Order: sequence, then structure tokens, then C-alpha cells
Amino acid sequence: MIHFHIVTLFPESIDGYLNSSILGRAQKDKKIKISFYNPRDYTKNAHRRVDQKPYGGGPGMVLEAEAVLRAAQAAIGRKKDVCVVFFTPAGKQFDTDMAKRYAQKYTHIVCICGHYEGVDERVRGILKATEISIGPFVLTGGELPAAVLIDAVSRFIPGVLGTYDSLEGERTASSDVYTRPEVFVWKGKKYRVPKVLLSGDHKKIEEWKKNR
Repeated sequence: MIHFHIVTLFPESIDGYLNSSILGRAQKDKKIKISFYNPRDYTKNAHRRVDQKPYGGGPGMVLEAEAVLRAAQAAIGRKKDVCVVFFTPAGKQFDTDMAKRYAQKYTHIVCICGHYEGVDERVRGILKATEISIGPFVLTGGELPAAVLIDAVSRFIPGVLGTYDSLEGERTASSDVYTRPEVFVWKGKKYRVPKVLLSGDHKKIEEWKKNR
């Protein structure tokens, strides 16, 4: 089992997705575990405020270091085999190989989700966090990247998917898939399943998939 620890101000933003479908079932089957840590619960501020104006000026607010670090430390504790991930567009591109490696190597993965204008840079340095990007774009927070990482990594945990063949990255297959009916009519136009898929010739079908 892999335990995912998410440090975020807005757990409700991805809670629904993580508790639905395959990931929801994986939690019930104890293949994965997901815990949330809200920095507001770890601040000494009476008003539970965790953001401050950035030094040097600039727009927006920055999440302060102490509250985030306290939340992260609650997740890390004395655990071994822990990977701490810090989401940033400048990080290493997350891909299938990385997801597979994480699934095989770590028991605990801590995701630091920034928000507003980001997290005090000292957090990344202190935690020796791995900087990861899910794409060359900027999002309003790290919650979606965390959900992407959890989804991708979980697929490589034995028993999470129904069959090994469901791992698209581990088989030769076209991304084009079809099901019944054989002829689908939409707004007066007919859309047919490719004939090769109806042929029963598995060699030709595999060749078709490779060339898509």
C-alpha cells in the first residue's frame, strides 16, 4: 500500500475525485491511503492565517514557511521510504516512467500544494523536495497536479486496476477504442467501427494498433 499525504489549504477541491471510481475503490481495498493536512491547522496564528505579502514586492500573497512545514512534518513523522514532492511549472516533467518508479520505490508520498503566488521557497529547500511539473502551464494551485500524480502512480500498484492489460503504457495499443453498436448514427451521418477490428484476425488487429 502507498500512503499519499497531501498538504493543501483546499482538500475539498480534489476530495470528490480521489474518492470516486477506481481510486475510491483502491482506498476501500486498502491498496492506497490518502490523507490531507491543512496548514491552517498547524499555524500559531489565532486567525489561522497562513499567507503573507512577498518580500521584494509583487502581486498576490505567499504561503508562509512555518505552517506548511509543520503540516508536512506531521505527514512525514519518522516514516521511511518517503518522497516529498513540490509542484512547480519549472520542475521535472512528470511522466509514466516516473509514476511507475514512485509506485515501486516509495511507501509514502508527500505532496506540497502551493496556492496564491506560491510557497515560501525555504520550504522546498528544508524538505529537500523533488520539484515536479505536470505540464508547461501555470495553475491556481497544486491540488490538480497532486490528483494527477496520485492517479498515475496508483495505476501501477498491483490490484488497483482490474487487469494488468488495463495499463495502456505497458501494452501495444491504439488510443482509438470502439464498442457497440457497429454502426453509430449521429445527426444523420453514419460512423462505423474499422473493419479490421471486426475481422477476428488478431495479427492484423495488433498491427493496426501499432500503426495508429
